[in-house]
Amino acid sequence: MIERWNRDQVLALAPDASSQKAAQGVSSPGKWSGTGVTDDALWGECKGSGSKPYRACVDLSEPAYRCTCPSRKFPCKHALGLLLLWSAGGVPDAGEPADWVGEWLDGRRDRAAKAVDRAAEAGQARAAKAESGPADGRRAAQREQRVTAGLADLERWLGDQIRQGIAGSRRHDQWDELAKRLIDAQAPGVAGTVSRLGTVLDGDDWPARLLGEYALLHLLCVAHRTLPERVAGAGAEAGGAPAGLLERARDRIGFPVTKEEVLAGETVRDRWDVLGRRDETHDRLIARRVWLRGRASGRAALVLSFAPTGQALDASLVTGTTVDAELAFYPGSAPLRAVVAARHEAVPAGPPPGTAVDRALDEVAAALAGDPWLDSWPVVLEGVTPAGDGMRILAGPSGGLPLHPSAGTPWRLIATSGGRPLTVAAEWTPRGLRPLTTWDEEGRVIIL
Repeated sequence: MIERWNRDQVLALAPDASSQKAAQGVSSPGKWSGTGVTDDALWGECKGSGSKPYRACVDLSEPAYRCTCPSRKFPCKHALGLLLLWSAGGVPDAGEPADWVGEWLDGRRDRAAKAVDRAAEAGQARAAKAESGPADGRRAAQREQRVTAGLADLERWLGDQIRQGIAGSRRHDQWDELAKRLIDAQAPGVAGTVSRLGTVLDGDDWPARLLGEYALLHLLCVAHRTLPERVAGAGAEAGGAPAGLLERARDRIGFPVTKEEVLAGETVRDRWDVLGRRDETHDRLIARRVWLRGRASGRAALVLSFAPTGQALDASLVTGTTVDAELAFYPGSAPLRAVVAARHEAVPAGPPPGTAVDRALDEVAAALAGDPWLDSWPVVLEGVTPAGDGMRILAGPSGGLPLHPSAGTPWRLIATSGGRPLTVAAEWTPRGLRPLTTWDEEGRVIIL
């Protein structure tokens, strides 16, 4: 049986603030009829402007949503309103789902099975193509040459910046032109990093931050230039640190690893706590970061999804829940990014196990040793309270960590704590922590 979500968890699923407001307007019991809930499904009929009520249902195991309303938002206000009604205890238990709900659930299972078969067939086709495709080998070699030339150009440009000084670096056009050249060199990952350099110019500390970004770009150029030879000469140790660093460098440069290739590798099954998520917009594309941590393995994981502005993002991982799932990780010396390969039965949720501040910093240091370009990492801090000037430090017996400048004053965290030590899930970044979630005295998740 899936543990009932609270109001915070439901509202966090909304695609925007207007959807949250609209959902609360249709969450009263008087709006609904024919409601019911089973171990993995929730459904009901909501009065609308037409003669027939809208039929909304939710597959709680994913979650996934369906509604007969014409809304293009996903999930729509009716699905969210139904979830709010359920979170308040307003939906009765049912032995079996309604017929129209059962048909939808059966159709989802059939489509999922067919998708697995198609993925297996596609993998076999790619393997056959790789064995008999000399043209692919030529294209790969041509791309390697373009990337090498583009990064050599970048390395020279960085050297010129240091020799000339960065006093005149507040011109965005120089980075725009450089990013275009790197795209032409088929290094989209580096091009994206360069195009975002303008974001470091805010604040009095911009020279130090810009020099730090330049240093990481230079390190990436050196890694691409020197690590292939080190890996080739490592022989039996090719699977060690040089190979892992090379994989991370190639990922940062923009060499693709397909989702199908990742799913074809080994998976890690665990009870994964969904710690929180953060959405970012880049060039009309929204990227969603969802952070997880395994209860048995202690591994951290990041599940990424993307969608154009205005379209629905993946909302299948609900903050504050615990999922029994198999995750497949992208390659690298500090694997973090992952995809959900398979889900199993729902498991009870609750506060995840935390760690002291000093041990969390040791974990971050180990992750940075495996991936020097790492800019975020999930931590779960145990026994910490807001402290310091403006309550902008999370402090525990073994030390404290400052909050990210964008976090502001953490009023909700302060109110939940009331001076009492908390378990807090946060995203570590070089500029400070971004709080994600905490838990109150009764173990209920509070989304920050």
